[in-house]
Amino acid sequence: MTNRLQDDTPQPTLWRLIRLSSSCNRDAQALVETVRDALAEVPGSDLEPAVIVETSGSSGYPKSVVLPIGALRASATATAERIGSGSWVLALEPTYVAGLQVLVRSILAGTDPAVIPASFTPEQFFEAAAGLDAPRYTSLVPAQLTRLLDAAARDPAVADCLRGFEAILVGGQALPAAELQRSAALGIRIVRTYGSSETSGGCVYDGVPLAGVSIRVEGGEVQIAGPVLASGYLDDDERTAKAFVTDADGTRWYRTGDTGTFDGTLRVTGRRDNVIVSGGINVSLDRVERVVRTVPGLEAAVVVPVTDARWGQASVIVVEGSGAAVDDALAEARTRVECEIGAPARPRAIVRVERMPLLPSGKPDRVRLREQITTL
Repeated sequence: MTNRLQDDTPQPTLWRLIRLSSSCNRDAQALVETVRDALAEVPGSDLEPAVIVETSGSSGYPKSVVLPIGALRASATATAERIGSGSWVLALEPTYVAGLQVLVRSILAGTDPAVIPASFTPEQFFEAAAGLDAPRYTSLVPAQLTRLLDAAARDPAVADCLRGFEAILVGGQALPAAELQRSAALGIRIVRTYGSSETSGGCVYDGVPLAGVSIRVEGGEVQIAGPVLASGYLDDDERTAKAFVTDADGTRWYRTGDTGTFDGTLRVTGRRDNVIVSGGINVSLDRVERVVRTVPGLEAAVVVPVTDARWGQASVIVVEGSGAAVDDALAEARTRVECEIGAPARPRAIVRVERMPLLPSGKPDRVRLREQITTL
């Protein structure tokens, strides 16, 4: 399928929203009205392109994902069926598909979201939530949840606020088990989401696909079908053809590039392209990272590849900030990785960075991290 919007082609309302949002336009009423207009103005088939979301995903390479209005509606409707609907706090940039979906869900529920600044502080979140009627919802990335849980540990009022949410969606990257346990201990309902811009945001909640969404694993790769799929990539037929495949029966599937298993519950194990060859052995850095994050002090660590004179390739653990406890954690991390995966998978070192580079989605920018590590 060709998705071409030339410069002289009338652009959908929501395209303008994305451009304005990139210029820090976060006026709540303006955002809501623009999305509401887009939902109402797109004519004809639900398959007509309505939104172009700029994303680099987990690869770091920019892509322009074309979403039909029907896909956004299908995702928002299925979410409401699963967790309910009501008032939303918009804590994510609306240029990010999860933030965009907060706007769509709010409008379809007949409510206006409470928009907080991009700087995101627990105080701003608390103030926004206090002004909303129940039931209340929000969508966060793990780093935001961690900041809120830290604040809740200091202030019972914040903990009460978080418990007052009907559901808090957390996605964009894997949620560390320790953070899920902290939330459960406080009585906070967390819903882990899985999806991407190509699937109109999260389409699998706590491992279970939303209504209308199908999952299969082909050759170890997770693939997704359903009404939430994007049309493809803007002006990139080759990439579209590789990412979206159609079966003989007409079912269209999105190839996620993730590895995993599915037996009614989806378990994502990593990225197909996040593998190194260390000492002649294939090592999944996603597996290494999951083990490393079980070590106290390394819950938010990121594992990236480096060149190694002995093994050919190896990995290092990247952490933000400094501290002796982090240094002491290296031996424990190496021991745990060796026990669970094998000696070739052991990280070589811990590297500190002043600030973890992030993608607009809140995920660690692994491409920039690799570039930084090579200059150290």
